[in-house]
Amino acid sequence: MKFDWGTDRRFNAYSDYFRKEFGERVQKLSVNAGFTCPNRDGTVGRGGCTFCDNSAFNPSYNDACKPVKQQLDEGIEFHRRRYRKVTKYLAYFQAYSNTYSPLEELKRIYQPALEHPEVVGIVVGTRPDCVDTEKLEYFRTLSEKRFLVIEYGIESVRDETLNLINRGHTFEQARQAITETARRGIRTGGHFIIGLPGETRQQHIDDTAIISSLPLHSVKFHQLQLIKGTVMERQYQNQPASFQFYEMEEYLQMMADIIERIDPGIVVERIAGEVNPGTAAREGWGIRYDRVLQRFEEILKERDSWQGKKLNTDGS
Repeated sequence: MKFDWGTDRRFNAYSDYFRKEFGERVQKLSVNAGFTCPNRDGTVGRGGCTFCDNSAFNPSYNDACKPVKQQLDEGIEFHRRRYRKVTKYLAYFQAYSNTYSPLEELKRIYQPALEHPEVVGIVVGTRPDCVDTEKLEYFRTLSEKRFLVIEYGIESVRDETLNLINRGHTFEQARQAITETARRGIRTGGHFIIGLPGETRQQHIDDTAIISSLPLHSVKFHQLQLIKGTVMERQYQNQPASFQFYEMEEYLQMMADIIERIDPGIVVERIAGEVNPGTAAREGWGIRYDRVLQRFEEILKERDSWQGKKLNTDGS
């Protein structure tokens, strides 16, 4: 059986999307271009989001002291040893807010990636409050020539949660940024964290209706992971009862409920996350993402579930 997205997988998977787009596997290469964040330098706030420590997920070849081209070359060599058949790559400007500079500086930073012979496009991770009309018009023009995704950290659709985690922007700001980006024909991604303090399982399922209403091209879901040295770790030590961490099976069943309510046209990039060894303050599931994904697909099959199955059928 083939689903609306053209494969027999039960959700609109990112890897399959790239095979259709480029005819083969495409690998992301994380880049640390030395950006900061308005929630760290005092423009919006200081200290950043309570959960944030970029070193927890940046790969070893990421170092802001290295030129962008060097990071890309080292990333290609790293991944070539793991995935010998990969020949095409995306430069993923990941660390902090990668539109948080004047436009001319952004062009200078992105240029080595755009000129790299093995890089077929770029993914720019940023915040909803770090784009403006001038930057979006540049991205519109760029997207007409190269593969481009603007990926927004949204994290939650609930303002009370965004305030609690010191996010420094509202959900309405996120909605506006996504809408303005998408209406220019730019592929627009969204990142959400499942399990933030104060949010319940049912709320996560209910909030999927809002996510599906956004003009998103792709979406990432990550389970909350407690990172050493963060404000959130200290909060957890002081008030552990205010946190709810999900075991893998429970989380994946909830993710199946969520996927059933996600618009089939939205590409699902991830349904869970990983952090670098030694960075977690609380023991996680102990298995790699490929095994998590395998179990998730088994659950979808066991439930006879698929992406969008319950979209708009139960008030969601």
